[in-house]
Amino acid sequence: MKDKNLPNDYNSLSLEELTNEANKMIKDLEEQKDLEGSIEKYQILLKLNNIIEKKFQKSVKKINEKTKENILKITSKK
Repeated sequence: MKDKNLPNDYNSLSLEELTNEANKMIKDLEEQKDLEGSIEKYQILLKLNNIIEKKFQKSVKKINEKTKENILKITSKK
């Protein structure tokens, strides 16, 4: 599933905002009684999850790079 099919504003949201959006969708799915209508929402939720995973991976990568830079700075001072 490609996340390109989701509204563009999902790509501009923060991890926290995306997580809140996913939680709302989950709550709606749990309360929904019509299974036919829930299939489309579930597919959107899966795509949203992919976006969250990608943003999380980018954040982890940035944190790792920043940590390495800080370690190099500290070790070079000695």
